[in-house]
Amino acid sequence: MPGGRMSSVVGTIPRTEVNEGSATGCEGVAQRGEEEQDDEGEEDLREGSAVLFVNRGGLPVDEATWERMWRHVARIHPEGEDLVRRIRGANDLPKIPIPSVPTFQPSASTSDRLEAIQRFIRDLQYNHTGTQFFEIKKNRPLTALLDIAKEMIREALPIKCLEAVILGIYLTNSIPGLERFPLSFKTQFSGNYFRHIVLGVHSGGRFGALGISRREDLMYKPVTFRTLSDLVQEFDVAYHRYWHTLKKVKIGQYVSHDPHSVEQIEWKHSILDVDKLTQEELRKELERHMRDMRLKIGKPAPPSPTKDRKNFGSPLRSQSSPHRRNSRSERHQSVYEQKKRSHGRVVKKHDLMSHASKGYGGNSTGRPAREERQKGGKRGLSGEKKLADQKSTSDVNSYQIRV
Repeated sequence: MPGGRMSSVVGTIPRTEVNEGSATGCEGVAQRGEEEQDDEGEEDLREGSAVLFVNRGGLPVDEATWERMWRHVARIHPEGEDLVRRIRGANDLPKIPIPSVPTFQPSASTSDRLEAIQRFIRDLQYNHTGTQFFEIKKNRPLTALLDIAKEMIREALPIKCLEAVILGIYLTNSIPGLERFPLSFKTQFSGNYFRHIVLGVHSGGRFGALGISRREDLMYKPVTFRTLSDLVQEFDVAYHRYWHTLKKVKIGQYVSHDPHSVEQIEWKHSILDVDKLTQEELRKELERHMRDMRLKIGKPAPPSPTKDRKNFGSPLRSQSSPHRRNSRSERHQSVYEQKKRSHGRVVKKHDLMSHASKGYGGNSTGRPAREERQKGGKRGLSGEKKLADQKSTSDVNSYQIRV
């Protein structure tokens, strides 16, 4: 990395108040007129009349990006080149402490966890260099964005608001019962348009936010707001303290908790023109959005392919597959059906047993079975009679007898 002391050098660049827009404390994309970029991190950005660059070469920072950053600092900082020479020529720059990733006890409440995560984001510090160090492409899958969050933790460099949202999603991924959604604002000040984004959170019927900003009241909000409308109103009041007019609010869908999800984050499910809506209309639109979110959570997941396959037979196996033998009852039923078609009237097994209980046998001679047994006596049956009994048994097992 050029200079070899990225964290120390960046940490020494003091906060600057660039033009009128920078004193307002709103981050993200901003440009003059109505043709400003909608997607933070997609192009080189503008904040008011100041250009904001994006490091697209990854880390370590390449020489061209490194030099461009210092030229930009010299242009925007009141001390200009003197500040740049003083920092780059110093041999005893202080070592910037690396914040520790928060860990939680299982008994820790959601509010305590969110406060610890916000402290970690704040400890990374806001990036005042004018160059965003981590490139965030909003159309990338969630799992790829979470990999960038891991890199933010590893490098511990200052971040801007969009980077803080991705980091917040990663750090809150394991909090049960917590829903996360992007919440972005477009404001106007002195002819310039500014954008800022935070991570909205919803837990236990209450709303809050995580993020980073130059201004304390434009980032973290505790999970105490009863409705989403109350949360948005809180940001609107904060913007008015800096003479900003809230123009638009964009609310995204709930973000998946699956760290391996290849879905894209839906950044702007609802876009509300605040200056064209009354307070009551804005409240109703925000309530409608939250109803949509709750319905989305309540929808059952589509059945898995494994469950679907069990409803369909194998294309290689038919009902008469040779791998399966018919049972005895099925074979008897088959014989029964064949004889039914050929002989007509059939007496089923329970009718046969009813006749047998009255003393009528099933031999082919029609002689009563009781008389046959009396004639045979203790000597047993002759070979001819045994043959007749075998025929009778065969008829019984076939469930039919001719009468």
